[in-house]
Amino acid sequence: MSDNAVYITNIAAFLPNAPVENDDMEKLLGQVGPRPSRARRTILRSNGIKQRHYAIDPQTLKHNFTNAQITANAITKLQDDNFDLNNLDCLACGTSLPDQLMPSHAVMVHGELNIPCCEVIATSGICLSGISSLKYAYMALLSGSHQNAIATGSDLPSAIMTARNFSGESEFNDNEYHKHPELAFDKDFLRWMLSDGAGAVLLERKPRKNQLSLRIDWIDIFSYAGEIDTCMYAGAVKEDDGRLRGWASFNQDEQQQLSIMSVKQDVKLLNDNIIHYSVVRPLRKLIERHQLHADDIDLFLPHFSSNFFRDKVHEGIKQAGIDIPQQRWFTNLCSKGNTGAASIFIMLDELYHSDHLKKGQKILCYVPESGRFSSSFMLMTAV
Repeated sequence: MSDNAVYITNIAAFLPNAPVENDDMEKLLGQVGPRPSRARRTILRSNGIKQRHYAIDPQTLKHNFTNAQITANAITKLQDDNFDLNNLDCLACGTSLPDQLMPSHAVMVHGELNIPCCEVIATSGICLSGISSLKYAYMALLSGSHQNAIATGSDLPSAIMTARNFSGESEFNDNEYHKHPELAFDKDFLRWMLSDGAGAVLLERKPRKNQLSLRIDWIDIFSYAGEIDTCMYAGAVKEDDGRLRGWASFNQDEQQQLSIMSVKQDVKLLNDNIIHYSVVRPLRKLIERHQLHADDIDLFLPHFSSNFFRDKVHEGIKQAGIDIPQQRWFTNLCSKGNTGAASIFIMLDELYHSDHLKKGQKILCYVPESGRFSSSFMLMTAV
């Protein structure tokens, strides 16, 4: 065992309220326009998600948690006889959708925890914001700056997916709704894909003596933004030349009429490029850099937004040169939903507290981001 190593010694997740079944989604999120969404059933059949969680009270239909609160709830679960939150050295929090533009998500989480002074860092982005926070915490310990750290990934997309956020656009386009009763597909698509959740990991310089810990062997992150246009975005409109025009350049009426703050995705650009840029190209580099072999990987934890991509990811890793059979894959997309930046943490939490994990196993995690096509892989060893 190397002295200069970092270990995940505990993992926790927080999923707000009771699980929501497919047929109850539109009741909680609200109906946009005069008719139910035409796309919902088709999208749900494709993504394979059966349950998810929303920070929405099913009785009042109002939000009963903020993003900072669900993150703090996950963190609080890490406190036990071996670790006191009051002794935390570093807090790194990643999210796609903070509750406010300023101050940062991380300091708001720190405030919710009401714990003493520590270093606090926020990482932004989309799905990679969570694993970016984990890499920051990992490097902070590896450098010797701190003895412990907590990293989180969280998302609360329901806050901007409820029907009230599209009422301005619905009224503005009222004359067209008898012809096209659903939202533009790039917006409606994501209403049935994303859900709320938070996860947290505790990192320390030594493994726990009487329970399994996960030694982080490496975390690598890649961005291909220099090669390809934006695919997934919020708070902007995509111009014909592929550039984004940000929310601040629109007046209030325009922001409402165009649902500027909604999350949008260019589905064709996603389907054509996500496997090449998030799987094949980075994984080929990693196979060479770290001498990866399929036989060395006991468990593969892939974050994908939809079961539509499951076989495509498998084809991508085979194309890259490493065929990990799907019998070795671990995912909880079907039961926990696509929680964005929190997804990999929520998967790790379920794995860590199950009987699937054994001493000596190697776990490879994969997190893609379609924002402008980024990817991350992480290798850990159970010790």
